[in-house]
Amino acid sequence: MSFSGALRRNVLLLSVCQALMLSGSSLIVATSALTGLSLAGNSLWATVPLSCMYVGTLLTTFPASLMMKRIGRRAGFMIGPLAGLVGAAVAIHAITERDFWLFCAGSFLIGVLNGVGHYYRFAAADVSGSAYRSRAISWVLAGGVVAAFVGPNLAAFNRDLIAGFPFAGSYASLLIVYSLSILLASFLRISPPTEVERHGSQRPLKAIICQPVFFVPVAGALIAYGVMNLVMTSTPLAMAGCGHSFSDTAFVIEWHVLAMFLPSFFTGNLITRFGVLRIMGIGVLMLFASVAASLNGDTVAHFVAALVLLGLGWNFLFIGGTTLVTESYTPSEKAKTQGLNDLMIFGTVALTAGIS
Repeated sequence: MSFSGALRRNVLLLSVCQALMLSGSSLIVATSALTGLSLAGNSLWATVPLSCMYVGTLLTTFPASLMMKRIGRRAGFMIGPLAGLVGAAVAIHAITERDFWLFCAGSFLIGVLNGVGHYYRFAAADVSGSAYRSRAISWVLAGGVVAAFVGPNLAAFNRDLIAGFPFAGSYASLLIVYSLSILLASFLRISPPTEVERHGSQRPLKAIICQPVFFVPVAGALIAYGVMNLVMTSTPLAMAGCGHSFSDTAFVIEWHVLAMFLPSFFTGNLITRFGVLRIMGIGVLMLFASVAASLNGDTVAHFVAALVLLGLGWNFLFIGGTTLVTESYTPSEKAKTQGLNDLMIFGTVALTAGIS
């Protein structure tokens, strides 16, 4: 990628911040349902804390976009992890006090962090020219490759760090992760919003939504996240029900997250070569293959195959959708369009987490 030094530096920092955020997310996906089951004592409530995290993300996305329109990306990316720090501390306290609803509150606050952090990819799109946009987005999302290993392993290695309280140590490790996020965001050099971006003329949201260049990528992202969340959220409980160990669950989640983000090193180039709609279509086919694999057996190999295909399909649809949706707005419409895009996506995430 022929990036200038400043662009390369910003993309690298955004990629590492993405890696840290997603390390926390993958840790929570691996542990939240099991912790919820332990605290609630009823499997019907087990995924409620994870749903609370997604609701936190949902309720933050639109306000976060408008906030960064006023104060800039750098300040926004420093504020977001503060909520994550508080959320992790609340979650630790909730586990040690065996307080289910307090654990839900901590999960909600971590969701607030994620609501801000999901704009890392749009920040990369903002600072790169149109020729490099899909590749900049891809490289930021490639930070998830690190998360594939860091998150589940942090969960497993620190599970019993605080004796007598399984997974409290896992959440304690998030205190370090989110502190690093704040530090790295302070080194970003992204220009503040211009006068045109803040006060330029704008079309009504209805006019933006009705464009194919908006609703096609958003529909693709909704499908990607909806299917992924239905399968991924229920995987830890399903594997436990099939008699698999937590180490096996962490292994499956690790490969799933790896499949979500490893293709990011070349997805941008594939989009440039073959076109965004073709790559998104391949992503849809991979999601169908994932569902077929998950219905075909309950061994660890079946879980790995299903979640790897799920991750690949998500990657193609999400990067393709993010690239395409950036063509649907003017600079002054950017904040509200990006906010609406993520509001719709994470509304689907919260809904599917609740029914999974």
